[in-house]
Amino acid sequence: MTTTTADRRQWTHHLPEARAEDVACVERFLDAAWAEYGLAKASLAAYHSDLSGLARWLHTESKPLLMQARRQDLFDYLALRAREGYTPRSSARLLSCVRAFYAWGVRTGQCETDPAALLQSPSLPKLLPKALSEAQVAALLEAPDCALPCGLRDRAMLELMYACGLRVSELVELPATALNLRQGVLRVLGKGSKERLVPLGEESMHWLTRYQQEARAALLAGAQAPGKVVHLFVETGGAALSRQAFWRLVKRYAVLAGIDPARVSPHGLRHSFATHLLNHGADLRALQLLLGHSSLSTTQIYTLVARDRLRALHAQHHPRA
Repeated sequence: MTTTTADRRQWTHHLPEARAEDVACVERFLDAAWAEYGLAKASLAAYHSDLSGLARWLHTESKPLLMQARRQDLFDYLALRAREGYTPRSSARLLSCVRAFYAWGVRTGQCETDPAALLQSPSLPKLLPKALSEAQVAALLEAPDCALPCGLRDRAMLELMYACGLRVSELVELPATALNLRQGVLRVLGKGSKERLVPLGEESMHWLTRYQQEARAALLAGAQAPGKVVHLFVETGGAALSRQAFWRLVKRYAVLAGIDPARVSPHGLRHSFATHLLNHGADLRALQLLLGHSSLSTTQIYTLVARDRLRALHAQHHPRA
């Protein structure tokens, strides 16, 4: 009988718990990674998941402890994941985690050699960001029903995400104190706990002001201690809005705006922010700072999708255009 990817992946959910020595070792590594590199919670959670999965598999196969694993063990585990249907991008993330783990092990004297040193990362396709047109973004932003408190909140969130190019995790985790409407800036805590200041723009400031004056108090009405709610954007009752909940909202508003929901995602608004800025003449270095990219090479991919601006520049400045 042919098994599906989902059937094959079920195997990984029935592994026994990792050995106590491995659990303790992973925890020590995560503590060190947090202290040395200031990794964000999401990155630490991903490292924990990847290393725990490897440790559990080693236990199942009666292989050495995590810190004593050999290169062949790691190769076998990566090959198993490939057969189970995990994507090259997922395996590349796992390999990055494993390399950091064993480099720490060698550095601290817990293992003599690095078994991950000679493993090659899978080749990854260069995925171009998918941006909406400016008309589609306008339709999406106008989709919420602002007569309702939750609709006014959603309009403010969409406006802010597009105005500032935020990651969805940055948006939903914003504390109320991050917003400074008087100065027109937003303080954002990005990846690696790196802080940046982003200008808001008049349109997003308008909707944020309305949200704070007309909707937030109504949403906090059922909260047990409204004064202790720290998040800027909240559900009814004061709970923080989750990434998954906001993702569902964006899909719903895409349908209302007449846009294919498969083409719309919260991260797509960030891509649209970057692409539209470049199309209107933004400097690449300034865009890097606004997006919170640590490397300019990450930002440069947007030059591949900002074709309108590039065509206009070519037509304006090339002598043979």
